[in-house]
Amino acid sequence: MPHPDLTLAALVGSRICHDLISPVGAIHNGLELIAMGGLIATPELRLISDSVDNASARIKFFRVAFGMTSAEQMIGAPEIGAVIDGIYGEGRHKADWQGTGDVPRAEVQAIYLAMLCLETALPQGGLITVTGHAGAWALTATGPRIALTPDARTALDGNIPTGLRPAHVQYALLPLCLAEAGKTARIEQSDDALTLSF
Repeated sequence: MPHPDLTLAALVGSRICHDLISPVGAIHNGLELIAMGGLIATPELRLISDSVDNASARIKFFRVAFGMTSAEQMIGAPEIGAVIDGIYGEGRHKADWQGTGDVPRAEVQAIYLAMLCLETALPQGGLITVTGHAGAWALTATGPRIALTPDARTALDGNIPTGLRPAHVQYALLPLCLAEAGKTARIEQSDDALTLSF
């Protein structure tokens, strides 16, 4: 039976993503209508279009990371890669998706949560590399600075610290997700790399 905290968090996440996807989709459709009207692309419209594409990718990502999952539902590696590219294509954080085959949605949830953990552990940016296949995953963060706080490590060990910040909620959710599959996250850290595997 799912952990009650995880179920409640998933319901909240699913609700938020469900309510956000419609207005973001409407903005996207509006931009397409403007383009069909023959309006020449301007820097302003390009900025809006890029922002909408990024918001759409983030909603798809968060819908899986924080929403309801099913062990039976599978997501193809190309679809996972497209969502990751949509989020990590720009900015300080980059991602290299090297996963193969179809992946159970519950495992994709754990992958996405682990990516968020590694992203916050790279305060100056860096690269997150994801390798593996259904049942076995390794995510490695490399960058100029690795900062896994004591509270974050405590949460990854399955003990939610008092005063956990919203920016670190993924550290508390990842162990709960993995526990549903009878797994735990293994952590390996060096001066310039941090790996989460499960």
